[in-house]
Amino acid sequence: MIFKGLGVAVITPFTNNNAVDTIALEKILKHIITSDANILVMLGTTGESVTLTKEEQQLVIDTAIKVNMGQIKLVVGMGGYDTAGIIKNIKSTDLSKVDGILSVTPYYNKPTQKGLYEHYSAIAGSTDKPLILYNIPGRTGVNMTSETTLKLANNLKNIVAIKEASGYFEQVMKIIQNKPADFSVISGDDILTLPFMALGFNGLISVLGNAFPSLLAQMVTAAIANDYTSARKIHYRLLDIMNLMFVEGSPAGIKGLMNILNFCTKKVRLPLYELSDDTMNTIRVNLIKENLL
Repeated sequence: MIFKGLGVAVITPFTNNNAVDTIALEKILKHIITSDANILVMLGTTGESVTLTKEEQQLVIDTAIKVNMGQIKLVVGMGGYDTAGIIKNIKSTDLSKVDGILSVTPYYNKPTQKGLYEHYSAIAGSTDKPLILYNIPGRTGVNMTSETTLKLANNLKNIVAIKEASGYFEQVMKIIQNKPADFSVISGDDILTLPFMALGFNGLISVLGNAFPSLLAQMVTAAIANDYTSARKIHYRLLDIMNLMFVEGSPAGIKGLMNILNFCTKKVRLPLYELSDDTMNTIRVNLIKENLL
């Protein structure tokens, strides 16, 4: 498998003037890379990619390449609801030092399953980079079924993984049961990762991993080794904090936490809004309770 273990959906930190904060980004990247994480995922939902200009997106990619220096896998998010536009973006971006592309299912225009299949077929045919599908119907308004996922996994050689964040247990079990042996199924939901790994998932792309990559890497590694006693201890230690990351939307939650940990400001770009003082205080209380602050 090309992609497995712990991936981190890296935030894009902003200065108080709302510019991309490359100094803070380098600090966060070093924090993740020096843990036991396996994959950096840049320009995903957590990275607020849709609010970044093309130049800012390239700056984020270049910063990750410079800091990472090939130490762990590097994946870049390139998705949307315009297939031709995504392909144009892929072809106009220097991906020579990138290990793969993460592409979310089209949102807003709600394609059929046939449309989803043709969409991903076209993207896969436009690049030789490994492609990770991303299914998150709670954000996109469309669910990619297990049948469509398996058809893509079996028919297109550079579609190598899926980030599954549907939360549909029966659907993900069908994927696990029938997928090619070298096709990775990766959790896109921190809080459901442990039960999904018991079903056969190969890893996690985490929001909370920005803050606690070592702990989450330990949890994922333990689960892969069927050491669920150790994995459960970490899961329940982080459970309340996982929930708090989403009470006011993501990535506002993780940026608030990263601000508490002195990595960056809690700034997000509109239409998102930064975390309230009340939730920040609740996070602090939980961090202290779990000896994480």
